[in-house]
Amino acid sequence: MAETAVKQEPTLALEDKIVLLCADNPKGINDDFIQKNEPDIEVQQRVAAINRLLTMGKIELLKSSNGLIYRLKCSSSASQVKGIDNQDRLVYQVIESAGSKGIWIRDIRHKCNLMLTEVNKILKNLEGKKLIKAVQSVAASKRKVYMLYNLEPDRSITGGAWYSGQDFESEFVEVLNQQCFKFLQQKEENAESETTLSPSLRHRSSYASLEEVLQFISDLGISKVKLQPEDIETILNTLIYDGKVEVFLAPSKNGIEKLYRSVRSFVDAADVTRAPCTVCPVFHKCLPGGVISPENCVYMTEWMEY
Repeated sequence: MAETAVKQEPTLALEDKIVLLCADNPKGINDDFIQKNEPDIEVQQRVAAINRLLTMGKIELLKSSNGLIYRLKCSSSASQVKGIDNQDRLVYQVIESAGSKGIWIRDIRHKCNLMLTEVNKILKNLEGKKLIKAVQSVAASKRKVYMLYNLEPDRSITGGAWYSGQDFESEFVEVLNQQCFKFLQQKEENAESETTLSPSLRHRSSYASLEEVLQFISDLGISKVKLQPEDIETILNTLIYDGKVEVFLAPSKNGIEKLYRSVRSFVDAADVTRAPCTVCPVFHKCLPGGVISPENCVYMTEWMEY
């Protein structure tokens, strides 16, 4: 009996994850989507979890142009809610179908074909019963979207790690920007100090993966929220645009991996956009020790004097 319980535990946990994936994707998900989000789950466990959800009536199997998809049964959970009438149940179903991205009151009105006063009354009733909640969207400060009470709002609604309520955390972004660049600089310096390695290996070890940068920032403990890889990638992209970091695509076990490395710039990144270097006909020769160097460039000298 104990052995059977151990085998069923990951299946039950997976069922909850599949339901959440369906809730976040109201149009439906397929097997490839589930496998991508839960790569460590075996095929047999995934099939068993899906079959159990289908039997319980929590999800439904539909045929689309891209094959079979699984979709959350909106009516199943709505029918289990007690203490609400048919109009309330209709509004609840519409909000439920919107998933974690929520739905605007105007769209609720159109889908339910109700007057604004009726919708407001129903929304107030559902909020009072803690069945739904209103979330302020960062994209439109005066717009509220409604979603089920137990759902975590999508990052497109909350703004992710860069927002606190409606306020953009510019200081937090700047701190992350500085710390990511500092880590890559230290990575490069450590690589150059490895005299036992060949030049090619030293150059390779000066690069850092996205996961390494994320781990470094997480270890610092400077973020109150859990940062995701896409958050750090956004910061690294700003460093790339500033000319402080370069990215290199390298083959890996999972396909192509992005590696990042700090760049030593002779001219401040902000000045490059104003300097004539971008249209200079001999820009490719402007190197330390080369035919032309930045300090004796005629174009740069004239520009500086100007």
